[in-house]
Amino acid sequence: MDQKVKVDKAELLRRLSAEEYMVTQQGGTERAFSGRYHATKTPGTYHCIVCGEPLFSSKTKFESGTGWPSFYAPVEEGAVATKADNKLWMRRTEVLCARCDSHLGHVFPDGPQPTGLRYCMNSAALKLQPAGDKDGNGSDGEKSGED
Repeated sequence: MDQKVKVDKAELLRRLSAEEYMVTQQGGTERAFSGRYHATKTPGTYHCIVCGEPLFSSKTKFESGTGWPSFYAPVEEGAVATKADNKLWMRRTEVLCARCDSHLGHVFPDGPQPTGLRYCMNSAALKLQPAGDKDGNGSDGEKSGED
């Protein structure tokens, strides 16, 4: 992980959609099965939508049936941070980007091996960089054919 970053609220309000801001900065949750990545199988790396830090690899993504993208491990130790979340009358563990402290989702102890964990993430907090995409724009370096 790079050094901690502090992101300007006004800049985030300009750059992020209303849902991305609500999820990452206000600890919200997108509706199940509504996010762009819940069913994607595209190989690549999922980055924080706020600061660009690599968070999860498609290699650890699995179908949890919950309606949110689920992973059994972060891309590397220290990529994410956790803290207790006792909102909504239940005890959960919140997952944050370790670099910018943006809310990503929650982790639960009901995932597959080798970790037994399920990192249940909001698509709105992530940006997928497909494998082989050198410039990070999701185009794999090729023109889309759209002019």
